[in-house]
Amino acid sequence: MKPILIIAMGMSLLSFNVMAQTPEEKGLEIAKKANELDDGWGDITSNMKMLLVNKQGQTSEREIRTKTLEVIGDGDKSLSIFDKPKDVRGTAFLTFSHIEGADDQWLYLPALKRVKRISSRNKSGPFMGSEFAYEDLSSQEVEKYTYKYIKDEACGQNQELTCFVSERYPVDEFSGYTKQVTWVDQIEYRPWKTDFYDRKGALLKTLTFSDYNQYLDKYWRANKMEMVNHLTGKKSILTWSNYQFKTGLKDSDFNKSKLKRLR
Repeated sequence: MKPILIIAMGMSLLSFNVMAQTPEEKGLEIAKKANELDDGWGDITSNMKMLLVNKQGQTSEREIRTKTLEVIGDGDKSLSIFDKPKDVRGTAFLTFSHIEGADDQWLYLPALKRVKRISSRNKSGPFMGSEFAYEDLSSQEVEKYTYKYIKDEACGQNQELTCFVSERYPVDEFSGYTKQVTWVDQIEYRPWKTDFYDRKGALLKTLTFSDYNQYLDKYWRANKMEMVNHLTGKKSILTWSNYQFKTGLKDSDFNKSKLKRLR
C-alpha cells in the first residue's frame, strides 16, 4: 500500500501547487511555454504585403522582403526591405532586439540618403505610416514584460479553441503602452489576438492573427495579421508568404552600414 500512498501524496502536492499558483506566476509560465515551443528555428526569410486602409476605406499597398535571425541569449535580429511602390523602394528597416535594455533600430530612407537611428523615446511612433509602432516590430522577448493571467475563453474568431487570456505590462519606461491583453491558445500556444492600451489606459489598437501554417513540423506562423486603430479608424493588414526556414543567414547579413546598398 505504501507506493499508492506516495502516489496519492504526490498528486495532492501537485494539486496544491497548481492551486497555489498566483495569476502573475501563471501568466509568466504561459509566456515562457509559448517562447519555448518556438525556439530553434535559426533564421527565416519571407515576403510580406502591407495594406494600409484609412477611415474612408481608401487603400495603399507596399511589398516587403523580410529576414530574421534567431540570436541565442538575446533578442532576434530582423531586416525589412521595401520593394514597392516606387516612392518607398529601397527603404530598409533594421532591428536588433534585446532581452534587457532598449532595442536598437535603424531606418534607411533613400530620399534622404541617410540612415536614421530610432530613439528609444520614439518607439511608440508609427512605422512607415502604418498602425504598427516601431516597438511592435521587435521580437517579443519574455523578459520585456511582467505578466498576469486573467481567465480562459474562446480564441476570438476561432471559437473552436480555448485561449489563455493574460495581461502583460512593458518593462520599458518609454513604451507607448501601459498594458497589452493577449489571447494564446492552450494547445499550440499561438497568439490569436492582442489588445494594446495607451499611456492613459484606454484601448488604442487590436491586433488579430489568422490563417496559421506549420513549418518543419513545429513552428507556427500566421499568414495574416490585422492591426486596427480604435481611435483613428485606420487599419494595417500584413499578409505573409514564401516562408523559408534555416536558409543560412549570418550576423553579417544584418549590418547597418549596408542598409544604403540593399536592393
